[in-house]
Amino acid sequence: MRTATLGPLGEVSRLTLGGGIGQIWGETSHEEALATVRAAVNAGISLIDAAPMYRNAEAFLGEAFEGRPPSHLRFTTKCQLGSPEPQDVAGLLTASLEASLAAMRLPHVDVFFLHSNIHADGYDYAHGNASRDRFSTGWSLYVDEVVPAMERLKAQGRIRAWGITGIGVPTPVLAAIDHTPRPDVVQAIANLMDSPGALKRYAEPARPRDVAGAAKAAGCGVMGIRAVQAGALTVAVDRELSPNSPDRGDYDRAAPFRALCARWGEDPAYVAHRYALSMPNHDTVVLGVKNRTELAMCVAAEAAGAYSAEQMAEINGLGLAG
Repeated sequence: MRTATLGPLGEVSRLTLGGGIGQIWGETSHEEALATVRAAVNAGISLIDAAPMYRNAEAFLGEAFEGRPPSHLRFTTKCQLGSPEPQDVAGLLTASLEASLAAMRLPHVDVFFLHSNIHADGYDYAHGNASRDRFSTGWSLYVDEVVPAMERLKAQGRIRAWGITGIGVPTPVLAAIDHTPRPDVVQAIANLMDSPGALKRYAEPARPRDVAGAAKAAGCGVMGIRAVQAGALTVAVDRELSPNSPDRGDYDRAAPFRALCARWGEDPAYVAHRYALSMPNHDTVVLGVKNRTELAMCVAAEAAGAYSAEQMAEINGLGLAG
């Protein structure tokens, strides 16, 4: 499998195994989840992206490797911090990290992400603003408390690097990339629709390609996420969705993409992953796969290499981005 340089982590595989193994996105058995982890490593995947919110993912990783993962593997986890009292930030980040380390049976992680969105001080979300302090971190709290706490954890050797999940309001995400100290790694949307789907609570355009480009230009590692946009870019979504769900809307809007895939004789999930891997500025693409069959398709997409300019133009010509 090809590799790329992910900021201070150095060379990692172009595919990252994500939290789908945690029995959170579609059904999979305990045995199949562990088999998928092992198959991913055998296929050359060297980076595994976990989080407490991914249900059983961290515990399964601890079980799969029994606290003795191969030395070349790299691991990430996250903290859904929100906006607590300033004096509580460092303690909450540390407690979340320690719980993740215990579950994964690791002495440290390679990247620790702020899983919360970042919002400007006084910002009101277009949707779900009443829950803002649960899913989003205010700018002043980020600058004054989160960044220093992350830097201390790095100095202590509990984490090798830290990052942000850059799927929230683009303006503060871009400001965080410009701020010093800046995150070592940024996770950014990497799908042909440029869509965060149901994760988009704000009114302004998402601008994921601007986020990825700015992060790359600043020297941050970039992890592309949501390549199939929560199933919108697959043959069929593998869970029940409300008719009003943004993810259902994206699935319906992607009908021309599925028609193009049919003409090409390819599975839409394969094409969506290969498209994400062909995008500039993304060092690795995180997979939401839950079993070995889905994993094998993604591994095949990586092995096939980037799409040609003509193929990318044909996909982009569908007008689904933005």
